[in-house]
Amino acid sequence: MRHLHTRTTRRRVVGALAAGLLCTTGLMTPAFAAPAQEPASPTLADGLALTPPMGFNNWNSTHCRAEFNEDMVKGIADLFVDKGLKEAGYQYVNLDDCWALPSRDANGKLVPDPVRFPGGIKAVADYVHAKGLKLGIYTSAGTKTCNSAGFPGALGHEYSDAQQFADWGVDYLKYDNCNNQGVDAKLRYTTMRDALKATGRPIVYSICEWGENKPWEWASDVGHLWRTTGDISDSWGSMLSILKQNLPLAPHAGPGHWNDPDMLEVGNGGMTDTEYRSHFSMWSIMAAPLLIGSDLRKASAATFDILDNREVIAVDQDPLGKQGTVLSSEGGRWVVAKEMKDGSRAVALFNETGSAQRIATTAQAVGLPEADAYTLRDLWRHKGYNTAGTISATVPAHGTVLVRVSVDPQWAKNPPAVELGLDGSPLVEAGRTASLTSTVTDLGRTPAKRVSVTLSGPEGWTVAATSPTGTGTVPTGHALRTQWQVTAPAGAATGSYDLTLKASYRSPTGVRAESVLPLKASVVVAPPSGVSSLGDLPWLSTTNGWGPVERNTSNGESAAGDGHPITLGGVAYTKGLGVHAESAVEYYTGKACETVTADVGVDDEKGAKGTVAFEIWADGTKVASTGVLTNAMPAQPITADVTGAQVVRLVVTDGGDGIDSDHADWADAKLSC
Repeated sequence: MRHLHTRTTRRRVVGALAAGLLCTTGLMTPAFAAPAQEPASPTLADGLALTPPMGFNNWNSTHCRAEFNEDMVKGIADLFVDKGLKEAGYQYVNLDDCWALPSRDANGKLVPDPVRFPGGIKAVADYVHAKGLKLGIYTSAGTKTCNSAGFPGALGHEYSDAQQFADWGVDYLKYDNCNNQGVDAKLRYTTMRDALKATGRPIVYSICEWGENKPWEWASDVGHLWRTTGDISDSWGSMLSILKQNLPLAPHAGPGHWNDPDMLEVGNGGMTDTEYRSHFSMWSIMAAPLLIGSDLRKASAATFDILDNREVIAVDQDPLGKQGTVLSSEGGRWVVAKEMKDGSRAVALFNETGSAQRIATTAQAVGLPEADAYTLRDLWRHKGYNTAGTISATVPAHGTVLVRVSVDPQWAKNPPAVELGLDGSPLVEAGRTASLTSTVTDLGRTPAKRVSVTLSGPEGWTVAATSPTGTGTVPTGHALRTQWQVTAPAGAATGSYDLTLKASYRSPTGVRAESVLPLKASVVVAPPSGVSSLGDLPWLSTTNGWGPVERNTSNGESAAGDGHPITLGGVAYTKGLGVHAESAVEYYTGKACETVTADVGVDDEKGAKGTVAFEIWADGTKVASTGVLTNAMPAQPITADVTGAQVVRLVVTDGGDGIDSDHADWADAKLSC
């Protein structure tokens, strides 16, 4: 897929209809007819992509806009060198769709767009190669590429196109899936594999058929990497959906054959830096290709800091080539562990929820042998600690703590790991006071000495400790607990505010250490008494797969207000929420409400498309769910008892098949308080 998936779906349907017309009118050419028997598939033992490819692809930042041109590509190559990204391991500078003219020349050859690439592709390749980097290019395993303008695809031209790419000095081919005329997937991708091999040039081969034919089951001797999902977009919901689809495929990845959950969105602006660190962390622990999708000429220092984190990159590029596996995921609290060649384990504590969560495991649970103590390296803070075996952290909303844990006889040189936590809800009504309790827990084999803790809030807020904020020693497994009174000023606007919990301490040998936990407090408004429409109430937070959550209309995928009337099974509703999986909408209910009701389903505007599942959560407990629903099903009623809950969360998942066309409606959604 290449663009907004609604358009892609339409193009793919048109392609299928075109194939049918060609067959019925006798116009199907022999180039598109599958032979009775596929050729034997040799093993890809070419020494390419022994670690996941790293580089850049322009599509996520430019699509087909005029800014995608020769100057941009050369500028990215320059930045790879100037910013140290080449040294960090990034190699490939890849061109996506729209680099060619819409028609081949009289000899059937591809023609680079002379406006975008006046020097031609070979000149760009020469420039990139002179920097010690490599060039990638794009085409599709169909008659046309995925862009609506319809640039030439390679179906029926595989050997000619492959030779052109080799002659230009191309080092990487991304081979898409549009307009494939119904030709068997294994055949069309194997044909291009053989064509690339026939050129004699080493070219990394990226299969981009969106996971539709489960390439992880058959493509290890066809390509070096294969897309496992549809296209990513620059949103938390999209990234989360793709992550969940790719995680179970760990057994199929390894040196020279990688699961590809699509390019990085880091730096494109649709997520926070915390979310981008999670994106980069999880792609790395999944041994995914790391292809930068943002325009580095416009990137912030924070974006470069994420993309250039050598310790995280080392997890992705570990030569053992194992993809991380899921150890637990209850309640959106994920533990993913990856075996490393040196015997250590990379461990991601990933929080998919909208509030801070404690996530914990142990050294033995992630596969390390029993030992007196372990060295734990925090890969984002770049600091080492010792632990008695517990691997635990309070992880901010949408955050990831990524550590590397090892059996290390030198563990005692590091200060003990401490875990910061905050009990109680940082939800406060303006002019009111919330009672919170901080904890500083020693996870190490050694005691923490001279421990002190601070909690700070926004300007104008009152934060006061009502119990001691320091102690001489916190022994292993024990905690310093401090009570706090946090007061939001009268008249404070509703919304999210920053709190920072910080502990400082020393190891027994005097090594100073500090731990910081960024948190969010929210100023909230008590829900009204009686029955209210959720489409009219303020929410705490939202995440959505495409576009924003809409009030009282369907989801339009792009900007606020671009939806349509909510319609389920031919019935129109004037009230409700229009979302797109993966989605979550949180409401403050203040322990004052009893029930949530709604009619739910896939909006009629998606025709035969869309599979979703609805869930209602009361604080951390799922209290209602529907199972998977499709557009062919009528609206389903859902009712949940939320008595005593501080926060109610409405969740829509993708039904397990990605977020294509998942327009979901909470029609006539009501809250009774």
